[in-house]
Amino acid sequence: MNTTDTSGQLEEALERLHASGPERGGWLSNHAPMVVEALAAHGHAGAVHRWVDLYRSKLEDFPDRVAPVTDDNWAAALGDPRRIADWTDHFSRSLAERPWRSVLAEWWPRLLPGMYGGATHTVIRAGHAVRALEAQENAPRLTELAHALGYWAARHQPVAGVGTLPGAPTAGESLDAVPAIEAGHVGFRNRLSAVRTLPAWADDVTDPDTARERLTELVRATTHRYATHGHGEPTMLVHAATAPNAVLRTLDSLPRELWAPSLHAAWTASAAVTAMYTPAEPVACAPPARLTPEEVLERALAHGDEHVIKLADTALDVGDEPALAAALRAVELSPPLV
Repeated sequence: MNTTDTSGQLEEALERLHASGPERGGWLSNHAPMVVEALAAHGHAGAVHRWVDLYRSKLEDFPDRVAPVTDDNWAAALGDPRRIADWTDHFSRSLAERPWRSVLAEWWPRLLPGMYGGATHTVIRAGHAVRALEAQENAPRLTELAHALGYWAARHQPVAGVGTLPGAPTAGESLDAVPAIEAGHVGFRNRLSAVRTLPAWADDVTDPDTARERLTELVRATTHRYATHGHGEPTMLVHAATAPNAVLRTLDSLPRELWAPSLHAAWTASAAVTAMYTPAEPVACAPPARLTPEEVLERALAHGDEHVIKLADTALDVGDEPALAAALRAVELSPPLV
């Protein structure tokens, strides 16, 4: 993985994209900042502008400002999607005044309960922004973190009233125990409101190192599971893996006391997405070929779909053959970007 790219092409792409809002069509997420970071992180910075050219019809102008978010009124503005620009301004000011890890540590526990906002793209975008900054700190990457946190704050969506079922020892077994929601619910928000119960898993974890181990296990299990269950909803089930992976790749930038709460939130989000979109039955999945990680990412890039590229990015983090097979399964199931 090439996380120290110094070509400047990621920065150019981010500056180009920051004129666009984080959403289109009312609430669909703009995936471009996440995809260009993933490509640059894996040595494909030279492809980012070409990919953005293909994606540009899905970009909309940055929204208008309403009123400034301040240290005194932020709680009232939390979760108000009309305030995306106001929140982005707030984080831009904060990141200009303080180290970015300090800002992240202050806001992470405030934002974590609302990571379902924007169909979990809010936390996913933040995870990509943090990885970029850990590799190299500069103005465009700091601006991207401001945009990511601003989007998360504006789309902050807590979920309450979900009952607890007995869990299983492993993440994979607990995912298998997630009850599917009843049929008939359309759209992420309606489906999310239909989630009534989820299995407990890792609720008793308080040790930071154990939390990291269990979160790593969760990312591996959800990635592997896509190969056999992704046909339930090829796009949305990607987030069962990419959302917890965004949390995992942020841990080292956070105080250790936030690691266990991060695990708990990531499990709930991943399990909820599983409940919303899991198919009635799994299918056997035999990968079409045994490919290297680099070849898998090249296939994802050639396919072009934003979710395919992001699942490949997570599969490369997991790094084993079942994860790479899951990424190839996404290529099979998803329409290409044209």
